[in-house]
Amino acid sequence: MSRSSRSNSLSLWLTAVMVLGMCTQGVRAAEQDRPNIILIMVDDMGFSDLRCYGGEINTPHIDSLAAQGLRFTQFYNCAKCETTRATLLTGRYAPEVGVAKLQNSITLAEGLRTAGYTTLMTGKWHMDSEPTERGFDKYFGHLSGATNYFTGDETFRLNGQPFEVPASGFYTTDANTDYAIQFIRESERDKPFFLYLAHNAPHYPLQAPQADVEKYLERYEMGWDQLREQRLARMKQLGIVSRDQTLSPRPEDVPAWDSLSPEQKKREVLMMATFAAMVDRVDQNLGRLVAELKVLDEFDNTLILFLSDNGACPFQRTKPDTVKNNLMPWDPNSYWTYDKGWAHACNTPFREYKQNQHEGGISTPLIAHWPQGIAKPGDITTQPGHLVDFMPTFLELAGGTYPETFADHPVGKARGLSLVPILKGEQRQQPDAIYFTFYGKNNALRAGEWKLVNKDNGPWELYRINEDRIEAENLIESEPKQAAKLTNLWDVLSKEIGTGKAGRQQNGPKGKAAK
Repeated sequence: MSRSSRSNSLSLWLTAVMVLGMCTQGVRAAEQDRPNIILIMVDDMGFSDLRCYGGEINTPHIDSLAAQGLRFTQFYNCAKCETTRATLLTGRYAPEVGVAKLQNSITLAEGLRTAGYTTLMTGKWHMDSEPTERGFDKYFGHLSGATNYFTGDETFRLNGQPFEVPASGFYTTDANTDYAIQFIRESERDKPFFLYLAHNAPHYPLQAPQADVEKYLERYEMGWDQLREQRLARMKQLGIVSRDQTLSPRPEDVPAWDSLSPEQKKREVLMMATFAAMVDRVDQNLGRLVAELKVLDEFDNTLILFLSDNGACPFQRTKPDTVKNNLMPWDPNSYWTYDKGWAHACNTPFREYKQNQHEGGISTPLIAHWPQGIAKPGDITTQPGHLVDFMPTFLELAGGTYPETFADHPVGKARGLSLVPILKGEQRQQPDAIYFTFYGKNNALRAGEWKLVNKDNGPWELYRINEDRIEAENLIESEPKQAAKLTNLWDVLSKEIGTGKAGRQQNGPKGKAAK
């Protein structure tokens, strides 16, 4: 071979290497352009519990995400643990997928894994099957609908295998974050990751480390009536609600705080202090997770979403032995709950609670943080959204597609609309209607500025929800045309979507309630 031939061959080889390198860099750049996605959901937290939504609980790490991110004031869940999870995971309404069965659907994990993401989960599952059978590469947590925070239960799993909870030094909220961090560290650095972190906190039993509880004992001595007034004032200052927003009336079955005996007040203060401590602990762990993302240089291109699965819980389920033996909430054998008094305060300024389709049951804080993707850091949006919107949002960001079939089974149509325009600071197309049902007992429909809602199979109520978030002025009689339009639409959708009665279950397929 002549020198010139060798020179030409070398030149061609170098050119090929450069082109290949450019292509490889392009692939890596494309991978890096796609954000990591972290979806954090807490359990039974009310609309106003976070400090950045008007609360008094110490949540500095969550507040920091809000200050640098985007807050939604009209984002909706499904008012109950399992219906919310089914909807969040599939992008379809829970009755359509058989609630916990997740049938005729793909999960967020299946969609994102197909798009090239590493898929991780820690925390509460509360569905049939197991996370590793529905698209998650790694999983730590409990399959049950509630668990003892210190001792766990027999449904704890690590990557599909039974997990033995340590005899001491264990707290579920901490463990969820420990494994989330471990899974992220172990994931491939050239692939984006999706993490679904589903805390059981602050769902009952109310249990927290003693030091966390004691921080809040004096804070709640004023009681729930003053707490609601203080929260509303802060919500107005923050812009979470309008300046002329009023409080929904205290329900007749919630006593005035001043009518309680000193002993009753002492116990109630302890319950709310423990609830606050559980939210505080979630925030502490979020701080650890964010710190790890920064160490790994993943923070700026990670979309973090934080929300609650339903409104505050009104059910009094404290176990008699806990009261009889005066067990403190840092005792692993304790089982405390709070009830309607504090739940009403946690849902300030709204009516009703978990399971109800009034605003107190279905309204959740939603914080979106993404330094490379949020157009207006610190902004607050009043654009309505719903859990069904996560599927199209995540697939758009991942460059994925929503399939008609998956793993040899049909996939029903996705119900939501992408939130990406809102993240970009734009107005997005609004859904024609958002459908709500709690197994046909409590139902609602939101269409634009109007909301139709009922409770306990009672008569329909109608509200101009943009102006009346506390659902105080029932317009069902004075707006007959709107009432007829929405009731007819709800009837059509309920026949198409269903109410989910056949798929109802209480504590997870293989799980048991907390001990």
